[in-house]
Amino acid sequence: MRLALRFVLPLVLALTGVAYALVPLVDQLTLRWFVRDLDMRSTLIADTLYEPLQERLETGKETKIESFFNRITRDERLFAIGYCSAPDAAVLASRLMPKDLLCSSLSRWEQPGDHLLLSSQGPLHVAVITLSGETGALGKLAILHDMSFISRRSEETKRYVLYLFMGLAAVISLITVIIAQLSWRGWMTGMRNVLRGEVLSRRPGIDSRPELREFKPIARDLQILIRELEADTRARDESQMTWTPETLRAILHGELRGGDIIVVSNREPYIHQRRGDRIEVQRPASGLVTAMEPIMRACSGTWIAHGSGSADREVVDMNDRVAVPPEKPSYQIRRLWLSREEEIGYYYGFANEGIWPLCHIAHVRPTFRSRDWAQYVAVNKKFARAVVSEAKTPNPVVLVQDYHFALLPKMIREELPDATIITFWHIPWPNPESFSICPWAQDVITGLLGSSILGFHTQFHCNNFVDTIDRLMEARVDRETFDVSFGGKLTAVRRYPISIAWPPEPDLLLKDLTMCRADVRRINDLPAGHKLGVGVDRLDYTKGIIERFQAIERLLELNPQWIGHFSFVQIAAPTRAEIDEYQHHEAHVRTVAMRINSRFERQGPPPILLKVEHHEPTDVYEYFRAADLCFVSSLHDGMNLVAKEFVAARDDERGVLILSQFTGASRELPEALIVNPYDADQCAAALLLALTMPDSEQRDRMRLMRGLVAEFNVFRWAGRMLLDAAVMRRHNRLIGAGPTGAA
Repeated sequence: MRLALRFVLPLVLALTGVAYALVPLVDQLTLRWFVRDLDMRSTLIADTLYEPLQERLETGKETKIESFFNRITRDERLFAIGYCSAPDAAVLASRLMPKDLLCSSLSRWEQPGDHLLLSSQGPLHVAVITLSGETGALGKLAILHDMSFISRRSEETKRYVLYLFMGLAAVISLITVIIAQLSWRGWMTGMRNVLRGEVLSRRPGIDSRPELREFKPIARDLQILIRELEADTRARDESQMTWTPETLRAILHGELRGGDIIVVSNREPYIHQRRGDRIEVQRPASGLVTAMEPIMRACSGTWIAHGSGSADREVVDMNDRVAVPPEKPSYQIRRLWLSREEEIGYYYGFANEGIWPLCHIAHVRPTFRSRDWAQYVAVNKKFARAVVSEAKTPNPVVLVQDYHFALLPKMIREELPDATIITFWHIPWPNPESFSICPWAQDVITGLLGSSILGFHTQFHCNNFVDTIDRLMEARVDRETFDVSFGGKLTAVRRYPISIAWPPEPDLLLKDLTMCRADVRRINDLPAGHKLGVGVDRLDYTKGIIERFQAIERLLELNPQWIGHFSFVQIAAPTRAEIDEYQHHEAHVRTVAMRINSRFERQGPPPILLKVEHHEPTDVYEYFRAADLCFVSSLHDGMNLVAKEFVAARDDERGVLILSQFTGASRELPEALIVNPYDADQCAAALLLALTMPDSEQRDRMRLMRGLVAEFNVFRWAGRMLLDAAVMRRHNRLIGAGPTGAA
């Protein structure tokens, strides 16, 4: 009994002291939580009151505003509401509004702080919210909440904390006495031996008991289970993570236990071209490269791609590898060489004359030929063999990119059953009726279902894919989880909106914005104050370049005052020149630009400056930073990263983004001016609005868009896929399904 008291009394005293020490901290946390909740509640109230209040002000019913506020403040926590149209105006308020709260003093409560007002009625929380309408600021709304209830709840919390620690002290004391009586030290030593796989001993110095060797497999299973449970219960709240290259490395080496990473794409991130007696390194104008290249720098893996540059063979080693980036190598490109016949059939034929127009529904008829399909199958097999040869472990993480490799996941799965295969489809997925046009639709879907995870930009594309499986395949689809079971394997169909690296590379923002504006106008022979728009695209019929030019023409027709005062620079990177449809499209773009310029150029600089040539990222960003607006008019697009790059380039928080409603980016950037590119009048109106938008509105819109691009950057895009892959692998190990079940 004396031994028990020696344990119990100090423990009770210590825990009681801790309880009293925690009370001030609990008070502070409680106050902080309630203040935050009241801030949120005030914002919701302001949003609710906006339209009724605006209606009363517009109709001259200001005398009824006070009675309107009195009805609302019947809420037991809502103490008073007041409205000020100007700093020197009188407060229109409910009857309990403190007399010393004047319109001229409201700006004080807009500053950061707890917004606590001590009045004769008790403590009050004050929130001041600026109401803005289409014509500018409407006024300020002051919302006061009664905070006396916080004191009551704080007293209750203190009592509960004290009771909790007293109960905790009693329980711990009881456990301490029991364990002391059972000689818990020796028992815990024995359990540790079991978990280590060691044989139990009777007592120190005595040989092990051979009859207890059966504990070894139990100990091994317990060790594995404990490790898995620890990993599963580790908190990973995405909203609390800062997504950087270091975060990706931690996921790859921690969550995926150091597995090597392999990226497969048709387009390579760096192209070596011979220019006379020197070799020039280019970065292609590709959204895929823009997204994936920062990830590879972070993860230091291998990128397998088609070597298409005129000097690509000259710079690779004996294994067809080259280290990149040239200035600071951090990963390897493994180049594959395609014959002219393979390139025509696989790339220009099936991929870009068949799948590309089929999925984009841009009113270009898809063409399917059996000889193109044969080459597509052969090239996919060639890339599958390259993946197997580059894998350093039996379970690599393979990121298969885009519609060029629909058959590749199944081929890799057959050779590397333990691999984690993440396939991302960068273009839209059409409805089942459209996709069934493809003669080999079932083969394409079967190939994709070899993936562990299949990603799309939007939920709409996920829905279309699952609908296509329902229509064409004998597979089990779980509509709640979007998991597809086919051939004994599970594929998770997920939405992963792609993005760009944040922050942008310092070299892209190195040039001062004022200098960018001056240099771009000087290079293009434009006056210093000339308004400038920019578009950056591949010369592809899905990008809506013709529709963009027609919108500019319509703007000048309806608003002739902008003739000679506004020009639009269209950077159009040449692409797929082997395909007739692209040749016709380029000729059409040039013709339309020439026609519009000849119509308006006599009155000043030409309205359209067409640049059909490759531009390096630094040049593109210079145009982004120099322009007053960016116009993205895609007729159908998976995401369109040009929109996000323009936002990232504008660290001055100026510029207006006009964005097609048919891009995935329009779902994420509603602060842009969203338009239907087929509606020339609507697009012309958006151009006029962009050219005349006040700086304050530009700043508000751009701040919101930059905040989203910063938070949902490309590292988060890749990290979410890798985290989902890690969870899938752990789940399979726990249930004993083996990696081939889903990973």
